[in-house]
Amino acid sequence: MSTTPVRTDAQRAVITGYGAITPIGNSAGEYWESLIAGRSGAGPITHFDASPNDVRIAAEVKGFDPLLTMDMKMARRMSRFVQFAIAAATEAIEHAGLADIASWEPERRDRVATVINTGGGGIEQVTMGSDAYREKGGRFVSAFAIPALSPSMGACMVSMKYGLTGAAITQAAACATGVLAFQDALRLIRSGEADVVVAGGVEAPLLPMAFAALSNMGALSKRNDDPTHASRPFDKNRDGFVFGEGGAVFVVESLAHAKARGATIRAELLGAGATADAFHISAPEPTGRGAAGSMTKAILDGGAVIEDISYIVAHGTSTPLNDLTETKAIKRALGDHAYKIPISSPKSMVGHLLGGAGAVAGLAAIKAIETGTVPPTINLDTPDPECDLDYVPHTARTNQAVDRVLINGFGFGGQNASALFGKLR
Repeated sequence: MSTTPVRTDAQRAVITGYGAITPIGNSAGEYWESLIAGRSGAGPITHFDASPNDVRIAAEVKGFDPLLTMDMKMARRMSRFVQFAIAAATEAIEHAGLADIASWEPERRDRVATVINTGGGGIEQVTMGSDAYREKGGRFVSAFAIPALSPSMGACMVSMKYGLTGAAITQAAACATGVLAFQDALRLIRSGEADVVVAGGVEAPLLPMAFAALSNMGALSKRNDDPTHASRPFDKNRDGFVFGEGGAVFVVESLAHAKARGATIRAELLGAGATADAFHISAPEPTGRGAAGSMTKAILDGGAVIEDISYIVAHGTSTPLNDLTETKAIKRALGDHAYKIPISSPKSMVGHLLGGAGAVAGLAAIKAIETGTVPPTINLDTPDPECDLDYVPHTARTNQAVDRVLINGFGFGGQNASALFGKLR
């Protein structure tokens, strides 16, 4: 039985809106529709000429128009990750019924915080600025290069667009980054510092240098001739992840605030946990102890017990080490219950969005709670015998009893984060 901590409605955090920019859809609705249909967003790289490279595939955002949510001047000055953040935040705020938030009284906007996490920020600005300096000289380096590359600029620009004068926070924690945005939002609500938090994670890392580095590390799939089948979490023949871009943003409110304005509540953000492996710069600790610890912390923080968990949105990167370690970690955290629940990986369709990965995982969890549908892990053709849990191969499952959902994000340097969502009770 759950042991939910006694918290007032002002201390409970709920999700009232969401937005997304992803390789399989430029809205939350498009993302979810593609996810449950098992549609891959992977394809040949179009951002640059990748023909000389070992890796020539990626999960790119397609047809994105930043001018739908910002003017031309801002679009030219801001990095792609900021453009994603503003687009997803705009959708989330409108979805939550807060389109008028910029006109709230100043004292009320003081209690609206912004948390936009990212792993690398505007890293393309380093390349652009360096090229301009080398080819033309220092006078041709953009005066906005430093703000544009700053990881904090996503949170800052969202707060500026809507006049949100609560805290503006950014964490960079590699692939755990997006999940930690939920932990930040939860702490801001529970502490009473904020009534509303616009929170999420985004990334726009698809640059030649990044591909070269990850390829040299052996982290990326080299299935260049079959990109839609390249990302295959938990499959015996997996050979690395598909590099992607995008993310998601949410409106997180105190339950008291949401009730007072008659908001539609999508799910409750129950708990979160984080640990460090303290083991290796890129490899996960092989027993899964740290990853299991973040799951256990999230369950306990949310006042749940192991048997409450009805679905896990896995980190599931499609790398040999991660998928095996995550399987061990889930078993370590949940015991025999690990074999009784569905587990799936959105990365089989969207690729690895780094700082955006945990955010789109959160969206999958919330939509599963809302709809009772569990999205699949596509391309799981030959299950790895060492990854022997129920990874929902190929096809989504409808009419599922989805009540409490864990999401995982595990990053380079051994950074582990998990969050727990549930139906409002």
